Formats: sequence, C-alpha cells, structure tokens
Amino acid sequence: MEKAFTFFLLTLFLHMASSVMTQTNITTDQLALLSLKSQIISDPFHFLDKSWSPAIFVCHWVGVTCGSRHRRVMSLNLSNMALTGKIPREFGNLSFLVSLDLGSNNFQGNLPQEMTSLRRLKFLDLSFNNFRGEVPSWFGLLHQLQFLNLGNNSFTGSIPSSFSNISKLETLNMKFNSIEGQIPKGIGSLINLRVLNLKSNKLVGFIPMSLSHVSRLEILEISYNSLQGNIPEGIGNLHNMKVLSLQVNQLTGSIPFTVFNISRIENIAFTENSLSGSLPNGLCNGLPILKGLYLSTNKLHGHMPARLSNCSQLQLLSLSENDLTGEIPKEIRNLIELEKLSLGINSFSGSLDMEIFNISGLTEIDLSSNNLSGSLPPNMCSTLPNIERLYMGNLTNLVGTIPHSISNCSKLSILELDSNKLAGLIPNFLGYLTHLQILNLGTNNLTSDSLLSFLTSLTNCRNLTYLDISFNPLNDKLPASTGNLSTSLRTFFAMSCKIQGRIPDEVGNLSSLLDLRLSGNNMVGSIPTSIGKLRDLQGLFLSNNKL
Repeated sequence: MEKAFTFFLLTLFLHMASSVMTQTNITTDQLALLSLKSQIISDPFHFLDKSWSPAIFVCHWVGVTCGSRHRRVMSLNLSNMALTGKIPREFGNLSFLVSLDLGSNNFQGNLPQEMTSLRRLKFLDLSFNNFRGEVPSWFGLLHQLQFLNLGNNSFTGSIPSSFSNISKLETLNMKFNSIEGQIPKGIGSLINLRVLNLKSNKLVGFIPMSLSHVSRLEILEISYNSLQGNIPEGIGNLHNMKVLSLQVNQLTGSIPFTVFNISRIENIAFTENSLSGSLPNGLCNGLPILKGLYLSTNKLHGHMPARLSNCSQLQLLSLSENDLTGEIPKEIRNLIELEKLSLGINSFSGSLDMEIFNISGLTEIDLSSNNLSGSLPPNMCSTLPNIERLYMGNLTNLVGTIPHSISNCSKLSILELDSNKLAGLIPNFLGYLTHLQILNLGTNNLTSDSLLSFLTSLTNCRNLTYLDISFNPLNDKLPASTGNLSTSLRTFFAMSCKIQGRIPDEVGNLSSLLDLRLSGNNMVGSIPTSIGKLRDLQGLFLSNNKL
C-alpha cells in the first residue's frame, strides 16, 4: 500500500517538475531520492520508510545533508543500513552531490551511466555490496574525485585507462572483485595517490614501473593476484610508503635493496612468491619503525642477518618456508616488541637459542622443520606469559622431557612437538592448558604411567579439536575416560603406540569425531557398536590389530 502511495507521489512530483525542466533545484533532488527509494526492495530497519516522506523537508531525511548556501543535497550517507536495491538513472540528477556513501549494504546491478553527471563528487564509497558489470570507464570524467572505494563487489573487466584522468584521486580501493588484465601504466600519473588497494582480483602482467613516480603513495596493496616479473627497483624511492604488500603473486628475482631504505615503512609483506637471493646484512639499518616483515614461502637463501635486531619496533617476523641456513642469531633477543616469530621449514642449524624464550611479548613461536638441537628450557613458560601457539615439531635433535613449566602457558591453544626425540612421561599437567585446541606429540619416545592417565587429564581441555600421540611407546590400555575428551574433538591419532586391550565403548561419546586412527597396535576384542553413533566419522583406521 505504501509503495503504491510512494509511486503516486513520485508521478505527481514528476508532473509538477515538468515546468522547471530547464533548471535543477531541491525538488529535483527530492525526486531523485524518491526514485532511489522506489528501487529499494528491502529496508529491514525502516530507515527510509520512516524518514523519506514528501511530508518532511528533504534536507531533514535520514542520511541527507544539504548545503547551507544553495540548500541542495550535498551528501548522502546510507552506509550500514542493510538496504537491498538498485541505483536508478534519475540518481544522476543530484548534481550538487559531493559525497556519496552506500557502503555495507546489498545494492545490486550495474552502475547507471547517468552518474557521470555527478561532476562535483569528491567522495564515493560503494564497497561491500553486490554491484556487478565492468568497472565503468566514465569514472574518468569525475575529475573532482579524491576517494573511490569499489571494494568487495562483483566488478569485472579491466581497470579503465581513463582512471589516469582523475588527477585529484588520493584513495583508489578495488579489492575483492574479479578485475582482470594489467595494472595500467597511467596510474603512475596519479601524483596525489596515497592509497592503492587492488588486493584479491585476477590481475596479471608486471607491476608497472610508473608506480615509482607516485611519490605520495603510502599504501600499496596488490596481494592475491597473478602478477609476474620483478619488483621494480623504483618502488624503493617511494619514501612515504607505510605498507607495501605484494603477497601471493608470482613475483621473481631478488628483493630490491632500496625497499629496505624506506624509513617510514611499517609493513613489508612479500609472502608466497618465488623471490630469491639473500637478505642484506644491513636489512634494518634504514627501517626504524618497521613492525611487520613477511617474507615466508619464497626461495630466499643465506643466513638470517644478525642486524635484524636493529628493527627494534618489529612485532611480526615471518621467514618460514625458505632455504635459510646457519644459526638463528642470538641478537634476536633484542627484539623486545616481537609478538610473532615464524622461522619454520628452513635449514637453520645449531643449538636451540634459549634467548628466544625470554621475549615476553611473544604469542607465537614457529621453529618447526629445522635442524636445531637441544632441549626445551625448564622455565620456558615462566618467561612467556602470553604464548598461544608453539610449533616445534620436526627439529630432528630436540631431546629431553616436556618441562613442567609448560603448565604455566595458560593461554596456549596450539602445542606441536611431534617428530622429535623427546622422552619421559607425557605429563598430566597438560590438562591445565584449558585453552588447548591442537596437541601433537606424535613420533617421539614418550611414555605414560598406568592407564594412560594423561588422557584423563586432557578431559579438562574442552576446546581440544586435534590430538596426535602416534608412534610413542605407551604400552597400556585406552581408559574409559577417553570418551570424556572434548566433544569438539575431530581428529584422534594413536597409531603404533603399543596400545593394548579393547577399544572402550565410551569412544562413541566423541560426537564430533571425523578421523579416528588406531592402526598398528595390539588391541583385541570386538569393534564396539558405539562407534556407529559417530555420525560425522569420515575416516576409521583399525588395521594391524587383533580385533
């Protein structure tokens, strides 16, 4: 009924406006907004239903701001209103519009070409909607634009070369779309550009060298594309750069040393490319405020520079999955702001550096799959009060026992110590780690006391989803308390552990179990019918037993 009334009023206003078609006025603006309202098919919070009425002066409508001089609509902010609909052609009649924010709604369809009439537009945010079609080339006619955000939509096609005409543009955000083709060289002429975000598209080709001329650029985010070739040397001349993120592309060659001289840079992220070469010894000499260095999953080789300790503000250091060799430099202890240290899957050698465990702010340590030797420090969790994730599997020569101080790691959610030479009892105090989600102790020389009581202690870990105790000489029976493990447990591996006796009926209580592997033990009796209650079970491995 209300939509029919709105349509009647819209028809009436169109008739009234026909005599003044030679000029636009506030009535024109009102008609354009009513046309928009007529295209809204869902307004769950009734923002427009309650406010956008001809009985109320248009400048008082929700989201509408008028200029004090001309009394024309200058700003329209409908962001985060959960609106569903399309933009009508009449929208182009809002000729005084300077700012338009439709972000975080469910607008759909193509953008009408009539929006080219919005020549005063400086701010345009259409992000987090379902707009589709090719990115309009007519954006290049909006010469006053300073901020353009098309992120998180379904735009296709290529980046129009006409964008180079928007000389005042400071922010260009087109992340999370399906944009193809190359980054046009003309973007290098946007001398006022500060933010360029093209993350998660389908871009190919090279990073244009012309980008090195955009001297005011502060954020360059072009991760998750299919860009190839080298990182242009001239990128290091962008002295205002704060964030340089080129992750998950197909970049090759070495990292230009000039990048490590951008004194204002806070984050360098080149993860998952095919970059080669070594890290320069003076890596951190020109990076006084660097907070994040992400170079994992590349082909970097050589030693880890001791002078990394000069990056005194570093919080996140990720060098995992490369070909780095030599010892982990002891100077790393000087990185007192460090929160995440990821050095896994390299060829680091030497003794396990105890200094790492004295960096009190660490929440994650990954030293897995290296050639480090030694034992876990007896007081390791006394100095790591915030540790949440500890990856120390496959270190080849990690010996000794699991220290009692691990029980002080009260925030620990991931503990991986698999494929080492740890011995002694699996301690019952692991049950104090009530936030534990993943526990991997597989392939060691660990034992247990009678009745595998550590399993009973783990029933306190109500968030446990993954448990692997395989290839340890446990030499006892699975207790009935195994069925009291977390109802969130999805993976339980206990292969080749010399486990004896029957499979307890209580295993059927593990309602979320997806994968149960008890192969290669000495278990006897019948397979309990209670396993039939495990409705989500996808893998059941019981071979090489006496069942």
